[in-house]
Amino acid sequence: MKDLDILYEDNHIIAVNKSCSDIVQGDQTGDEPLSEKVKAYIKKKYDKPGDVFLGVVHRLDRPVSGVVIFARTSKALARMNKMFQDKEVKKTYWAIVTELPEDEEAELRHYILKNSEKNKSYASPKERSGSKLAILNYRLASGLKNSYLLEVNLQTGRHHQIRCQLAKIGCPIRGDLKYGFPRSNKGGGISLHARRIEFVHPVKKERIVIVAPTPEHENIWKEFSNVM
Repeated sequence: MKDLDILYEDNHIIAVNKSCSDIVQGDQTGDEPLSEKVKAYIKKKYDKPGDVFLGVVHRLDRPVSGVVIFARTSKALARMNKMFQDKEVKKTYWAIVTELPEDEEAELRHYILKNSEKNKSYASPKERSGSKLAILNYRLASGLKNSYLLEVNLQTGRHHQIRCQLAKIGCPIRGDLKYGFPRSNKGGGISLHARRIEFVHPVKKERIVIVAPTPEHENIWKEFSNVM
């Protein structure tokens, strides 16, 4: 097991910088999920006997990198779940696209319909049966010759929301074959990174800001070092 990139840790929560190869929770692939790796880390570090409690607070798609928070106690899990539900957690993502969006800064509002069989979502300007309203704000943070870095703030948390909505405006994320980008990234990930998360600590009640460094092995991120 490769070393975990721990971003924050206390008795109540732990935050990890997820790589694009990790799944947060177990799925049909049978691959070891990040949650089990974190449990093993806690068990070893604190010499804990028996099972280790770890609650999954939120998830990132497998090809996405960045900050993921887990709860170390049931109290922290319940409180973090409520904060996410009440939209009291601010999540900021970085996305690299190769098409310049029409507006440098905008709010996107679509109705997203999830197709579970294809594990894909479809965005539409109009509400359809079973669809859910999806809202995000983006701004152009930096631009190079053939690539653009967008900073994205989610207002809702829908299935594949950023991937789906950016593709809908003609800006699929670099490497995201599922949503229309023509080529895959080396390593199979996509250029979407959960950069920053901000919230009030569920127990200590102090404001916590966690920032996840971008993947070191992907050269495209280094090209945007001016905004890091």
